Amino acid sequence: MIRTRFAPSPTGYLHLGGLRTALYTYLFAKQQNGVFLLRVEDTDQEREVPGAVELIYQSLRQAGLLYDEGPDVGGPYGPYIQSQRKATYMPYAMQLVESGAAYPCFCTKEELAERRAKAESETPGQWKYDKHCLHLPREEALARMKAGEPFVIRQNVPTTGSAGFDDLLYGHVEAPCDTLDDNVLIKADGLPTYNFANVIDDHLMEITHVMRGTEYLSSTPKYNLLYEALGWKPPVYIHLPPVMKDASRKLSKRYGDPSFEDLLAQGYVREAIINFIALLGWSPGDEREFFTLEELVQAFDVKGLSKAPAIFNTEKLVWFNHEYISRMDFEDYLAMATPWFDKVLAGKGTDYRRLAELMHTRTEVFDRVPDQVRFLAELPDYDIELYTHKKMKTDAVLSLQVLELASPVLAELPSFREEAVKEALMILAQKHELKTGQMMWPVRTALSGLHSTPGGATEIAYLLGKEESLRRIHIGIEKLRQAGQ
Repeated sequence: MIRTRFAPSPTGYLHLGGLRTALYTYLFAKQQNGVFLLRVEDTDQEREVPGAVELIYQSLRQAGLLYDEGPDVGGPYGPYIQSQRKATYMPYAMQLVESGAAYPCFCTKEELAERRAKAESETPGQWKYDKHCLHLPREEALARMKAGEPFVIRQNVPTTGSAGFDDLLYGHVEAPCDTLDDNVLIKADGLPTYNFANVIDDHLMEITHVMRGTEYLSSTPKYNLLYEALGWKPPVYIHLPPVMKDASRKLSKRYGDPSFEDLLAQGYVREAIINFIALLGWSPGDEREFFTLEELVQAFDVKGLSKAPAIFNTEKLVWFNHEYISRMDFEDYLAMATPWFDKVLAGKGTDYRRLAELMHTRTEVFDRVPDQVRFLAELPDYDIELYTHKKMKTDAVLSLQVLELASPVLAELPSFREEAVKEALMILAQKHELKTGQMMWPVRTALSGLHSTPGGATEIAYLLGKEESLRRIHIGIEKLRQAGQ
């Protein structure tokens, strides 16, 4: 059975490169009726962010990537948090020590820093651990460990030959052993490093395929040396190229690039994000662009993966999001839009359902909605040049006449429903031989103070209500009168 894993470190929010790795890992497993599991790799305790583990659970649930096994759902290979597996790793490390594939190291940080500085002064950028403790007699090393002297366990990488592995995307990758460092496998606190724990856990959890970023390409030859030393078969590797902000740098929270949670908070739709992320480095082999998660499972094939870095195009994501929102069921749209309406219209008595009807196909990202409807809460300051519209054949003089005609007529309306407002204005236009645009543009301008709005004059009048509409028309009249003096 195919078994894959997503193994993040709890160092903060789920960044988009991590989300893509999780998505591809999930799709690969589900496409072949396999198992997708979550493992939390928290052996670097200093970098762990409080609450980040729960964030991982939440993010994967929000993304719809439900794992079959994991810390909070259980499974036959638990525990699924590495710090809770501490006792698992030392026996395998000692097995490697016994075979000569690893050795205890007692060098202090100060000693290492001194030797590094000396080596760097002679050959800059070439220092790696010098195998100083490899030459300690075995009995002496074991006695010092037993006596409680601080130590780490290092991998004993051969000094000759090469180490390599096969990758489904990059083919055969090989590195000369003399360029590889003797990684620390077990730290002084007894916890394993990632370099060791991922090998042990992938084997014990029977992981068949490992998907991870290309930053691990250079380390994987060393991992395969560990598999060989332990007599285990390595998994199939699929290293994924990075997701880039642009041609020069990767996406990074450090530079203010959004996480998955950030995008959700900004009002991007989950399905749009997942669809967009899926196409960052993978092609279905045809012209299709829109996929549900279930359709992605059916279509996903590692042959469609690209070795080229993927550029995160925000404009493309916005386009995807707009398409998803436009196709959204209206009631779902209304539910999602309401909190955004509330940010500027709470307590105003605005008909949100009617506003949602006007905004549904105009919404690109929900966090832009408050600015689009803010004019309903407060009339923005505007220049009277807005009343001049060549296509509508209006200018400031005509607009003043229209507003002076419309104000008393609208004030007399018993109902301020859209139909009633529209009928009154159309009758007025016909009476004074005005075209529809010549009547509606000045009224819409006075009501909104904007060049572009959701809805026209009659829709805005209804949303504002009679009192506020008349107040704004009066403001327009005064503006135009003052300008004409």
